[in-house]
Amino acid sequence: MRRRKFITLIGGAAAWPLAARAQRPAMPAVGYLYVGSPETGANQLAGFRKGLGEAGFVEGRNIAIEFRFAHNEPAHLPELAADLVRRRVAVIAAIGVAPAIAAKAATTTIPVVIGIGGDPVEAGLVASLNRPGGNITGVSFMGEELGSKQLGFLHEMAPRAARFGVLLNPTTRSDTRRIAELQAAAAAIGGQIEVRTATTIDELDAAFVSLVDKGADALLVGTDGFFANRRVQFATLATHHRLPAIYPQREFPEIGGMMSYGANIPDQVRQAGLYAGRIVKGANPADLPVMQPTKFEFVINLHTVKTLGLSVPPGLLAIADEVIE
Repeated sequence: MRRRKFITLIGGAAAWPLAARAQRPAMPAVGYLYVGSPETGANQLAGFRKGLGEAGFVEGRNIAIEFRFAHNEPAHLPELAADLVRRRVAVIAAIGVAPAIAAKAATTTIPVVIGIGGDPVEAGLVASLNRPGGNITGVSFMGEELGSKQLGFLHEMAPRAARFGVLLNPTTRSDTRRIAELQAAAAAIGGQIEVRTATTIDELDAAFVSLVDKGADALLVGTDGFFANRRVQFATLATHHRLPAIYPQREFPEIGGMMSYGANIPDQVRQAGLYAGRIVKGANPADLPVMQPTKFEFVINLHTVKTLGLSVPPGLLAIADEVIE
């Protein structure tokens, strides 16, 4: 009897640490939903990790990140979002309009932190910027509200341009207001706009061909995750068709686009990471106001300007935040 009792006690002692480990709380997980690939979204992801770090979380140490990349196939986003819901992540970070819409459709209970261009109220994602309500908050890059300024820069760089091509994502609800704003801005300088939309690689190629056929003299590219992930294609097509173009973020001129004006996207995604960390700690997304940028960057790629046979006006050089040689 004593021997059996001793074996039982030893077995219990050996099993106790295993049981204790089994009862230890699992590491919280944050979902990261992105329309592109890890390579094309590396800068944004670095910003997101930085924001998590500011909230006290380090991937692999006290938090896990469940990555879901659509690899430029937006049709896959709803299933990727649904998978994150099935995984019961603590919060979903949806970077881009299409991921944000997919995350909203997938859950009304798991907190969602968005990072999008344009107005999330008009996109139907939140009730208001100051009091989002529901389970969604995040960051608006305000890219859709900078069209008039971008068009002005484009006209200064290409003063002979009269017909401005505009490329937008047709799923963005604020397009109607944006188009009206651009039409008014173009009319003020004696020009007009020609709008095209694209959500796939083939549509993007076709949009460029159509704009050239319609006599577009210059191009303004809207804010969209799919566009950002095809920035090499944009720079190549614009140079091939000899279209001076302005883009919504610095990543475009960094790889050969002519110029950009907009928020620093990696820094904005950093704020989304900070919000995600605060929510993991217990903050209510309904009480976190949607953040907006306070500073915008103007970047010029001088080599591309010269390749297109243009020269940078002194006034633009004076106000540029960076000139890439």
